[in-house]
Amino acid sequence: MWMTIISFLGGPVVKALIEAYSAKLKAETVDSKIAADLAASEIAAQTAETKAVMQYRIAEIGHWYEPDKLMGYCVALYFAKLLVWDKVLGFGSTDALAGFAAITANLVVSFYFAKRGFENVARIIKQ
Repeated sequence: MWMTIISFLGGPVVKALIEAYSAKLKAETVDSKIAADLAASEIAAQTAETKAVMQYRIAEIGHWYEPDKLMGYCVALYFAKLLVWDKVLGFGSTDALAGFAAITANLVVSFYFAKRGFENVARIIKQ
């Protein structure tokens, strides 16, 4: 009698449990495959976007109207007028920059003097 019960439980019940577990694994595999496909497409989109930005920057290099150069021209004109026209030649007086304009001018000057140093440090670290 016990052998009959064990064979009954061992056969169909275990088989059903194995099939259910197998179905669960397949479902998880499908879910993980979908997640991996979505992650791969996201990475591909980010790579394409990065390439497009780099192509734009490369196309922009060497032109006088680059944004950082435009800011540099403005600050250079201000300091040229301040130093040459006002101080050296004594033809005028320019008010000192204050607030946001002073901070921006200092950042632009700092950018031009510190940029090459940072590039050299980054190149050394990259090696």
